[in-house]
Amino acid sequence: MNLDKVFDNNEKWIKDKLKVKDNYFEELGKGQNPELLYIGCSDSRVTAEELMGAEPGEVFVHRNIANMVISIDLNVMSVLNYAVDHLKVKHIVVCGHYACGGVKAAMQSADLGILNPWLRNIRDVYRIHKAELNTIEDEDKKYDRLVELNVKEQCVNLIKTAAVQKAYRERGLKVHGWVFDVHTGKLIDLKINFEKYLKDIMEIYHLD
Repeated sequence: MNLDKVFDNNEKWIKDKLKVKDNYFEELGKGQNPELLYIGCSDSRVTAEELMGAEPGEVFVHRNIANMVISIDLNVMSVLNYAVDHLKVKHIVVCGHYACGGVKAAMQSADLGILNPWLRNIRDVYRIHKAELNTIEDEDKKYDRLVELNVKEQCVNLIKTAAVQKAYRERGLKVHGWVFDVHTGKLIDLKINFEKYLKDIMEIYHLD
């Protein structure tokens, strides 16, 4: 992308917004009140607001390689706590996508340097679900299924947190797992059974 073109595009975007609403940026400057925290992949093909048709101010977004929720990652934990405790979001979505480079890299045995500790978390997902995954002979289908299972496990990681458990008790916050199909453009709801997962893990992860 030509960087000079970025500023031309920005000028056009400003004009387009002002054509629709004269005080668009005045309203935007007053603050945000999103109901949704979106945790997605950094992949350049998967733009959170665009694929949902959302406007600025409607979605609080965090993105990283392979849409991971890792308890010792201060970045994602800071975003989570700010969104839940201060913005009071009502929903949290973990959204993965098919053809995810991070998930595919985790399926390989190559040494990827600094990425190794990050991808190990995806390899742990494979280890947990290897009985199912090893029955899938088609590599592409196995890859897609690992994308889905990774989303589910990151949802579980969210449910383990004190912030999510407290917000659920106090105001019914819910966690959702989606997959974006880059081949069709469709969003797929994996229909995570939030209450079941919460009940299953509370014996160990219950946090008052």
